[in-house]
This record gives sequence, C-alpha cells and structure tokens, in this order.
Amino acid sequence: MDTATAFELAGTDAIGQAALAASGQVSATELLDAAILRLEAGRRLNAVVTDLFERGRAQAATLDASGRLRTGEAGPLGGIPFLLKDLGASLAGTPEAMGSRALRTHVAEATSYLVERYLDAGLVVFGKTNTPEWGNHCTTEPSLFGPTVNPWSPDVTPGGSSGGSAAAVAAGIVPAASGGDGTGSIRVPAACCGLVGLKPRRGRTSFAPNAGHGLEGLVNEHALTRTVRDSAALLDAVAGTVAGDPYAAPAPTEPFLSALSAPVPPQRIRLATASPFPGAATDPEVVAAVEHTGTVLDGLGHRVEPGAPTIDADAVADAIAVLHTVSNAQLHALARSHLGRDPREDEFEPSTWVMVREGFTTTGVEYADAIAAIHAQTRRFATQMTGHDVLLVPTLLTGPPPYRLLDQPRGTTRAFFDVEFATTGWTALANVTGWAAISLPLGGTEDGLPIGVQLMAPDETILLQLAAQLEAATPWAGRRAPGWVSAG
Repeated sequence: MDTATAFELAGTDAIGQAALAASGQVSATELLDAAILRLEAGRRLNAVVTDLFERGRAQAATLDASGRLRTGEAGPLGGIPFLLKDLGASLAGTPEAMGSRALRTHVAEATSYLVERYLDAGLVVFGKTNTPEWGNHCTTEPSLFGPTVNPWSPDVTPGGSSGGSAAAVAAGIVPAASGGDGTGSIRVPAACCGLVGLKPRRGRTSFAPNAGHGLEGLVNEHALTRTVRDSAALLDAVAGTVAGDPYAAPAPTEPFLSALSAPVPPQRIRLATASPFPGAATDPEVVAAVEHTGTVLDGLGHRVEPGAPTIDADAVADAIAVLHTVSNAQLHALARSHLGRDPREDEFEPSTWVMVREGFTTTGVEYADAIAAIHAQTRRFATQMTGHDVLLVPTLLTGPPPYRLLDQPRGTTRAFFDVEFATTGWTALANVTGWAAISLPLGGTEDGLPIGVQLMAPDETILLQLAAQLEAATPWAGRRAPGWVSAG
C-alpha cells in the first residue's frame, strides 16, 4: 500500500476498513502498517504512550494466514487496527502505567475479558493510549507522559480520562479506540474531540477476571468512534458477562448493529439545558446545540418536551467524592505492592494525594452511606423519568475547556468534583443511575471547536437508533479537525 492510500484510509470507518479486508482489497497487515504510518505522522499529539507494533504485526499476520477475514468469520471488525486505553483494558505482558509515575514500570499480569473479546473480534491491538492518573481527571495531562493534544486545537484539552484514545480517533490515526467512563470519561473526550462516545448501561460488559465492577458500578467500558455503526459493532463484540459476575444487563433483542436499520418508534424525550448542579451555567452555544437537536428529533417524529429530573446535588457530589477517595487508597496499595515501598510524594499527582489521604481516613460507615446515596438518587431520577423514554442534555456545559482546569488539587476531593461538575454537568448522572448515555458531535463553537450533545436512556439500543437518525439528518463524518493526520 502506498503512502497516499494509507492516509486516504484515515477517513474510512472501522466497518468500512474491515469490508476492504474481507473483500481481499487489503490485508490486515496492510491496514496495520497504514495505521502505524498515521500514528508516526501524529506523534506530536502524544495520544499513544506505548507502542506494540511487533505484537500487532504478529496478530495481523496470523489473521491474514487464517483466512478468517476473507470468509467473514472474523466479523464486521476483523483486521481493524485498534488502540487500548492504558487503564481498564489490560493486556497481559504489556506495560500498564495507568498514567501514574508510581506505576511507570508496571506490567499487566492478565488480559481483561473486554480485551479478549476485542481480540476474538479480530481487532489488531498495536498500542496503548494516554490517560490521566488512575482516570481521576476529565482531562488528559498526566505528569508521567505529558498532555495529549486535542487535534481541534492545542489550546483546549481533548478531555479525559480517555483523552489519548479520543485524540487518536479524531486525528484519523485509527477509526476506533477503547475507553472507560466513571463520571464522563468516554463522553467528555467525545465532546471535546467531535466524536461518538457511548457509555453502556451498567452490567453490559464484564470486568473479569480481576473485578466485578468499578467504583461501585459507576465505571463502564466501551470505545470512542467517528460513526454510530462502529460504536454499535464494538458493543456487539464485547457485550456479555462471565460466570461469577455480580450482575448483568438484559441481553438485547437483536444485535446492536442490526438494530440501527430497524424502524424506530416515536420516543418521548425530555430536554434540559440547565445543569443538575446549582451554580453552574450552560454556555449559550451549548444551549443552542441541544435545542437544535431537539428540533431535529421533533422533526423525525419524536415528542420532545422541556423538563428534567432533579437530584440532590450535594448527596451525589458527596457520594462520588467518597467513592473516589477509597478508589485512590486502592491505587496507593497497588503502587506500594508494585514498588515494594510507599510511593514518594513526586510519584502521585497532587490531586491524587488529596484523594489518597482522604481515603485513608474514610470510614466504612461513610462508604456504605455513599453507596446508599447513589441508590437513593438513582430511584429518584428514574421515578421522575416515568412517562418518558430518553433525556436530551448537554455533554459539557461549555465548549472544550482549557488545560490545567480539571486536574488541579482543590484542597478536598469534594471541592475537586465541584469544579469538574461545573463543566461536565449531566455526565456523572448516567454513571450514578447506571443508564446508558451517548455523546454526539452535533454542535460547534463560534471559533470552530466541537460541542457534544448527550442522550440518556435505560438501554443502549434506542440511543444508538436515535444517534443513527441524527447522524443521517446532520452528518458529521466528513468533518476534519485541523490536526487530522496527513502525509505532509
């Protein structure tokens, strides 16, 4: 494959590239070599922190030799070059720093169930993407690897914690990359980088073999993509549970990908632009993007009405803060086990130390009360959504925020999240409730930066169907960030 073709492929989504491989027009090895060429051209973005090129080439060669691509046995994603977020997507024998200086020499001991499903689907893993320490921040600027550059502008964050994956997809290095979402860590980068970012519903995927869930159910794993169909196909690849999982989402009535072409019954949609957290204002450009999306959905035959459920904002923020302090105390324990000593002050981010030290003093009663608060607010939220199917809200309350806003210590963990929620608004509510949520690139700022609009519902199928309708009505696939990779 010549260089020009390698860069032309950047505009083809994952299913499109896999179709080329299945037809014999390209091989998995050629697709990988093209992605590596694009990665090298996009090094300045600092999206990829671990190269696994030889591992990827060996996997691609095996796929090519097996004939699985040509027979269709590999499925709709067979042969696609793929990047793993360096947190929550463990691959045995590969570096796994999780954005932390204390874990800079850490190597994953086991492959996660999620990654096993990626490999079974024929995705060719050839690198790991940048992430903030322990996924603590909705921005990606760890001291270990340095900040990832947003392909849309070097002055704004690509979001986090899946910022490296988002930048790689938004720049055309790969059509899709993995992500994880605890208070918005897939959807925030999607909004900042003009991508599709789906957080699945709780229990849709497994955390095996090392965990039953993350952050008491707040965390969900999926991916960043440029098209809705790629997100659906990736969810088909990883959906499911294994023996011993504490809970599971009900199986869909049909594959997510095929559901995109099914008729969509009229949905009852509530629309809100104000933040659920008091004192946080929504930028007028974001309001306009959400309201325009509501107009489009109304024109598609859905019933869109103003209004939104209310929550006890203090209870939610307090609970999320407590869960994170305990999670960071676990990070300290992992680092101590890995290092054989206590981590030094310079081996954790300043904001991490705030959470770690609070975690040391968090009591069992406080932790149990936080879990109870999460459950209570979930019931309150769901009860108020009775009679409606979908909630339409902003992803971020602003355009992509600047660096050094969402990763700074604020004295307490609660104060840290107060600053985060003043920007992210609704994203954490999907994690608290366990609802599925998707961010779509349906707006833009006056200076050309993307704005994400978010849909929330109890299940992924209707979100993907509505997203596909919006994608057809207001196409975004042809948009290119200024940092899109090129041969020059």
